[in-house]
Amino acid sequence: MQFCQIVVQWQKKDCFKEVSAMLLDRQRALQAFAAYAAHYNAQDPKVKLKIDHTYRVAALCDRIASSLEMARSDVDLAWLCGLLHDVGRFEQLRQYGTFNDAQSIDHAAMSARVLFAEGRIRDYLDETDEDELLRTAVAWHSAYRLPEGLDDRTLQFCQILRDADKVDILRVNVEVPMEEIYNVTTEALRQSPVSPAVLQAFYEHHCVLRALKQFPADNAVGHASLVFELCYPESLRAVAQQGWLWKLLDFPTDNPDTAAAFVAAREEMHRWLEQKLA
Repeated sequence: MQFCQIVVQWQKKDCFKEVSAMLLDRQRALQAFAAYAAHYNAQDPKVKLKIDHTYRVAALCDRIASSLEMARSDVDLAWLCGLLHDVGRFEQLRQYGTFNDAQSIDHAAMSARVLFAEGRIRDYLDETDEDELLRTAVAWHSAYRLPEGLDDRTLQFCQILRDADKVDILRVNVEVPMEEIYNVTTEALRQSPVSPAVLQAFYEHHCVLRALKQFPADNAVGHASLVFELCYPESLRAVAQQGWLWKLLDFPTDNPDTAAAFVAAREEMHRWLEQKLA
C-alpha cells in the first residue's frame, strides 16, 4: 500500500503531465470488443462470465481514474485498459477448456498477444503513442508483482487496472459456484482445512502466493487477500459498498477449524478496511 500511496501523492501534486490527448471513441471500442467476443459461444456460461466481467472492470477503471481527477483522455485510457485486459481469456478457454493459468497459459500474456502481435488493437483505436502503456497494463494485470522500473504514468495505469480487476474478482468468486471455480466437489469444499501459511499471509496483509495454496478453502482466503493490495481509496470504497467480500468470507464449511478461521478472518478484514477508510 505504501508505494501505491506515493503514486497517489504524485498525482495530487500534478507531477503527471498528459502525454497525449488521446481521443477515444468508446462506441467503436465497445463494438470491437463485442465483435471479437462474438466469435465465441455466448451461451457458454464461462464465455458470458468473461464478457460481463470485462464490462464491469472497464467501468471500475473509469470510476477509479475519475476519483483521481485525471484528464478526460486519461480516464478514457483507463477505461480502455479495462475493456482490453481479458481478451485472451476467450482463446484460453477455447484451446484449454479452463481459466486456470497454471493448467493452461498466462491469460494476460495471451491478451497482449491477441491485441498487439495479431494487431487487433487497431480495431479499438487508431495508432497512438499509448500503445506501449496499454500493452504493459494488459500484460502485467494479473502478475503477483509489477516489474521494477516502470515510469510513473505507466505504473499508475497498471495499478488502476489491477485494482479494478481485483475488486470484480470478489464478485465473480461469489456469483460462480466455488466447486466450478476451484474444480472440486462440494464435499471436498465443505471439509477443506485452511493452510497455516495462507492464514499467515492473510494476517500479514498481502496477497497469497499460488504456491502456498493446498486446499480449496485456501483459494477463498487468497481471493479475499487481494483487498490488501488495492492502491486507491476509491477501490476500497467500491469493495465496502458492493459487499461481495463479506459474502466470500462467509465460507460454507462443515470443518469447525475452518469455520473459526473464517470468522476471525472476517473480523480482521472489517478492522483493516474500517481503518483504511477512516
